[in-house]
Amino acid sequence: MATQNTADVSSDKVSRSEKYISVGLLTGGEDMTYALGLATSLAARGVCVDYIGSDATDNPEFHTTPLINFRNLRGDQSENVGYREKVVRIFRYYYRLLRYTALPGPSVFHILWNNKFEFFDRTLLMVYYRLMGKKVLLTVHNVNGAKRDGLDTWMNRKTLRFQYRMADQLFVHTNLMKSELIHDFNVHRENISVIPFGINNVTPCSSLTGAEARSRLGVNANEKIGLFFGQIAPYKGLDSLISALTRLSGIREEFRLVIAGRVKRGYSAYWDQIQQEIRRAGLEHRVLEKIQFIAEDEIEIFFKAADLLILPYRNISQSGVPFLAYNFGLPVVATDVGSLREDIVEGETGFVCKPEDPVDLAAKIEKYFSSDLYRSLDSRRSQIREFANDRYSWTKVAEIVHGAYDHLLEELH
Repeated sequence: MATQNTADVSSDKVSRSEKYISVGLLTGGEDMTYALGLATSLAARGVCVDYIGSDATDNPEFHTTPLINFRNLRGDQSENVGYREKVVRIFRYYYRLLRYTALPGPSVFHILWNNKFEFFDRTLLMVYYRLMGKKVLLTVHNVNGAKRDGLDTWMNRKTLRFQYRMADQLFVHTNLMKSELIHDFNVHRENISVIPFGINNVTPCSSLTGAEARSRLGVNANEKIGLFFGQIAPYKGLDSLISALTRLSGIREEFRLVIAGRVKRGYSAYWDQIQQEIRRAGLEHRVLEKIQFIAEDEIEIFFKAADLLILPYRNISQSGVPFLAYNFGLPVVATDVGSLREDIVEGETGFVCKPEDPVDLAAKIEKYFSSDLYRSLDSRRSQIREFANDRYSWTKVAEIVHGAYDHLLEELH
């Protein structure tokens, strides 16, 4: 949504005082759901947050929550503009960011995501932050995303190592990610904190019923619906899931897979191969394709219509999709990669299967639909939500992050 540009960093909605910790939250102009959960929970603890965002990450709550100052440094990021305008927008944003850093303001910067020029952000921008006297914290959502995508290079590893070593504190979501940082990038153990991912409880959830959601998608009330949600790329293992569909036995004619999300840039050939496999296996009537960007206010349709979220990943550190599913009380079947096993309670919130094993994946899907978890799903949804809200609460995340801010500010004084 279009918003008033707040790039003038000299004005403050909330005057800062010494009793407040003040932090600049650098979002990279994306993932509003995660950033909103963190920003509001920090503000509830008395942290004054400068939220560095874009039109796409604006939210009315940013303008009504005390201690949150929404600063729209990125502006419009829509794709339907010419190349020249995109270049102008990039330079305009970096100018605003550099100016914001140089002016009086928060002494702590918390980076949630880098910008699109990763190498610049990891190196020269980190040096600039430090020269301006900033303490820098970095949330590492993916330790090495290029390695996951099969695109790793020595330059990628070198710049990652530089950023990880330049940051004063790193946040990761699992102990496995912490070990990867230590062993692959020689990060000091004491500079890494493990925090819960944070339950996605900001995605709009209306009074829409499951039956109404199914009607909107055009699926029958008596079908068993599995959902694949998110960007489509090889590491997500969608090809393995399609192969698993051909191995379903008892529920094959009742089961329908909904694929919701857009193809990740550069992987259109991968998606073409999947479509060919769907046609070759005669699964067209068993697969519903919604290959597009899923708007925030449409997400609930897919999760309320589904009986099960399926994550056939072959390589990942952590994923936010299970927590989105849990917020809707939806069970998960996921492969045993990264730390996904840690987030699933067998028989209570879902099941875990072997990675890149369509036979085992099919068996676990069948197991779920014959389980008490599925048979009593209507009553179990609230239990799943309660479990997730307790285990992955933003209150717990904010407590750990707030403590790290306190520690770094003590070093400054």
